[in-house]
Amino acid sequence: MTATHVLAISWEPAFCEDHEGKSECQRETEQSFDATHFSLHGLWPQPNGNFYCHGVDRALKEADKRNHWFELPEPDLDAATRNRLAAVMPGVLSGLERHEWIKHGTCFGGEANAYFNRAAGLAEQVNASPVRALFASKIGQGVTSAEIRAAFDKGFGEGAGARVEVHCQNGGDGREIGELIISLAGDVRGSARLGDLIRAAAPVDADCPGGLIAETTR
Repeated sequence: MTATHVLAISWEPAFCEDHEGKSECQRETEQSFDATHFSLHGLWPQPNGNFYCHGVDRALKEADKRNHWFELPEPDLDAATRNRLAAVMPGVLSGLERHEWIKHGTCFGGEANAYFNRAAGLAEQVNASPVRALFASKIGQGVTSAEIRAAFDKGFGEGAGARVEVHCQNGGDGREIGELIISLAGDVRGSARLGDLIRAAAPVDADCPGGLIAETTR
């Protein structure tokens, strides 16, 4: 089945090498949760280009496209959801949740609380899996896309790894793993487990063959 959504999770130390001025990167230390766990980038309805849906006017689109995220309205979140999101999405310090809601969440269907709780819950499942354990054990070392995909198979069932793209970037010590793009299909808006959603999607190319797992420099 063609992916109906993708879950994008970032390795924050790699992200911060190119964005050291961002508030979340200024805050990050070796003791930070995001120094050893994946960070939620977003949950994106597919196909790519399915952006800016219900209630997003031209002015908001333009502000978002200029990366003026604090000009965007805050999503209507209760305190529990906001706290949960802050734990797994350090980019809230830069207004990332405002961007994600305007661009992607408005196309998900339903209210902001449901969207961000679902996205956070899926990211939490990755952080509780052998995938996170692999990355944490390889900080400062290299890892291949085959190893990453095998960890997905171990944590989420045979074939899950074939639904994961590995995105790399150029870092100070060479090519680094920056982000994982996980294809999902099925009951994404409901309560289905991540493994079931991954395996329901169609296989994708691995993209990057592998790279270093960055460590925080603070």
